[in-house]
Parts: sequence; C-alpha cells; structure tokens
Amino acid sequence: MSSALEETLTSDLYDQQVKKLYKVGEILGLSEDVLYTLSQPERVIQVKIEIKGSDGKVKTFIGWRSQHNSALGPYKGGVRFHPNVTQNEVIALSMMMTWKNALLQLPYGGGKGGIRVDPSKLSREELELLSRRYIDALYKYIGSELDVPAPDVNTNPQIMAWFLDEYVKITGKVDFATFTGKPVELGGLSTRNYSTGLGVATVAKEAAKKFLGGIEGAKVIIQGFGNVGTFTALFIEEMGAKVIGVSDSKGGVINTDGLDVKKLLEVKEKTGSVINYQDGKKVTNEELLISDCDILIPAALENVIHKFNAPKVKAKLIVEGANGPLTADADLVMKERGIPVVPDILANAGGVVGSYVEWANNKMGEIMEEEEAKKLIISRMEKAFNGVYEEYNKLGDQDLRTAAMAMAIEKVVNAMKARGMI
Repeated sequence: MSSALEETLTSDLYDQQVKKLYKVGEILGLSEDVLYTLSQPERVIQVKIEIKGSDGKVKTFIGWRSQHNSALGPYKGGVRFHPNVTQNEVIALSMMMTWKNALLQLPYGGGKGGIRVDPSKLSREELELLSRRYIDALYKYIGSELDVPAPDVNTNPQIMAWFLDEYVKITGKVDFATFTGKPVELGGLSTRNYSTGLGVATVAKEAAKKFLGGIEGAKVIIQGFGNVGTFTALFIEEMGAKVIGVSDSKGGVINTDGLDVKKLLEVKEKTGSVINYQDGKKVTNEELLISDCDILIPAALENVIHKFNAPKVKAKLIVEGANGPLTADADLVMKERGIPVVPDILANAGGVVGSYVEWANNKMGEIMEEEEAKKLIISRMEKAFNGVYEEYNKLGDQDLRTAAMAMAIEKVVNAMKARGMI
C-alpha cells in the first residue's frame, strides 16, 4: 500500500467530518468561532468497564458516549460494540447524528456511544454484564429527555433490553423511552429493525427518479450485507431494481443478470458469507466498488471510497448506506465526474426516524401499528430527499451533501442563536 493511500485510509472519520463542516460553513458564511463550536462536542464521557470473565479473569474495556449538540433536543444516537472503536470516531458519529436529526426535522440533538470490544469473543453472560456495566457508568447522563441511546454496529434489541433493565434498577424510573430499538415486548416497534434499510431503499428510489429516470430495472451493487445492506437489498428489489452485486467482510459476488436476494440471505445464514453463493462471480470488496452498475450503495465501513479509487467507480449514482463511506477527497472527484452522491445524513436516516416513532409512542403510551410506522418512515424519507434536491438545485454548483449539510447546519445554528448558545 502506498504511503499516500495509507494516509487517506487512516485519516480518521472526525477529520473528514470537520473538513465537510468547514466547507459548508464557508458557503453559509459562518464565522470561524461558530464553526469551531459546531466541531466540538458538548460532552464526552469515557468509562472503564471491568467484568469478571467466565474463566475467572478480570477483563477491562474502554467505552465512550459523545453528546455533540443539544440545541434541538435530547441527544440521540446508537451505541456500537467494535474492537476498533475510538473516541474520535464516536465524536464524529455524534456530529453526524446532529446533522441527520436536524435534516429529518426530528426533535433531537446528536449523540453516539461505543465500547472497544469484539463481542464475538464474549459469552452471552459476559456480553450482558458488559452491557449492564456500561449503563452503570452512564446512567446519570442519559434519559428520555436527556440522551436516548439505540442499537448500532454489533448491538441489537437484546442489548437494549439489558440497558433498559439496568437503567430502571439503578434510577427507579420506569422510563422505556430512554432507549429505542428495544424488543417489541418492551415497547419496541418491529419496523425499527429494518427502518434504516427501508430508508436507504426509499431514498435510492427517489434519487433514481431524478438522476436515472426511475428505479425499475436499475442495476444495484451493495457493499456490506449486515442489517442495513440486507434490508436495503430486500426493499430495493421489491421496488423493481435488480441487485447484481453484494459483499460482506469476506468478499463479494456479482451476477449481471441479477442475484436472488432471499437465496443470498440463506447462504449467508448457513455458511457465514455471501461468497458461498454459487450463481455468480466472486470478487473482492475493492473490485465490487468499481464494478459496472447504475446505483452503488456502500453500506459497510467509512472511507471505502477515496481519492485513489474514486476515479475508477463506474456507478451512475451513489447512495451512502454506511456512515462516511466517501472521504472528502472522493466527494470532490465525484462532483467533477458528475456522479451524484446521496449523503449518509440523508440516506441512512431511516433508522433514527424509526427510533423517533418508537420514542414518541413510549412517551405517549400508545401503540402504533407496523404498517402505519412503515408509511411514516417512507413519507419522512421522501420528504427529506425532495427538500434536499430542491436546495441542491437552488445552490447551483454544489453537490447533494453540501445541500443536505447546509440545511441541517443552518437549522442547528438558528436554534443555538434563538437559545442564546452562540
């Protein structure tokens, strides 16, 4: 790997997000001091979690919760369990949640949490203990009116249930709205499990109408076949698109005549990877990203499209299913090449819209039917995309990310001014 490429790939997500913030800030005419304020979280909590493992040895983990901005409401954002989580990554993701919530007109600020751990190496008992200890360390800083965590990478409804139970035990507050993405039995909504993928597919459909003439028959490649990638594939196939390529951490598979998404899911479940799907050509993740298609949906990791591979991308439209899959340099390349990029703060916001519906239900003590919740998520995502597209046309020589961030940042700044925060 060249030193230049290595530098690009290791440039952390926070640096990338600050670059994007300052670029938009210049367009909005924001002062240096306001931009600096927006680049800094209001609070970052670091915690040390010690648990006794099933082998009797003490295991120590480091975790964080970043509370970026509360101008529009309680902090809102997921908690990830991953061996490579860093404080800067969590801060960057909390900043992105601030823009995402503002853009979708949700009554939230931005927050994010993480623990540096490989959950696959823990027993179920150890995982439960770790989850509970995290809440033991953070309970003073969370609550339905203060900070509302949710699932993220390697976390799920079961972990949210442990979070909730521990929170109730410690605080005595039976406040189920403190967490979203919970099991249905604890006030969760079944739509929350697939709401991010539904949102990505909905936005891809709307973008295809504007840039490709429609979604029907469009050839789609999805990098990443976890929760977001799988549900995106299922919904976009229902909408009439043809999924021709997918990948997971072990590699990918392509068939230009189309892949059977349900069969892919079966193969992934039985064998652990989509590379064992027989009816297609095996490719690496790098090859998948630069393969011919109409719509490319990077739904795995950050910084996978950068200035070195961006010139080789053959997609006509990119929809960011993951957080930060394109670097700031890659954005410039795509703009020069005339390839529209639907940004993460818009494209993958279906998850937080689903969380909002669950939170609101819990606060009101009501139960919303699944179809009603699904329609609300689709409607909110369509409205958000069309608002960004209108702003994109108004701005002229700018890209969709700039339009989306300009709308979001302006809303946050106006709220901060109204409250006397700046």
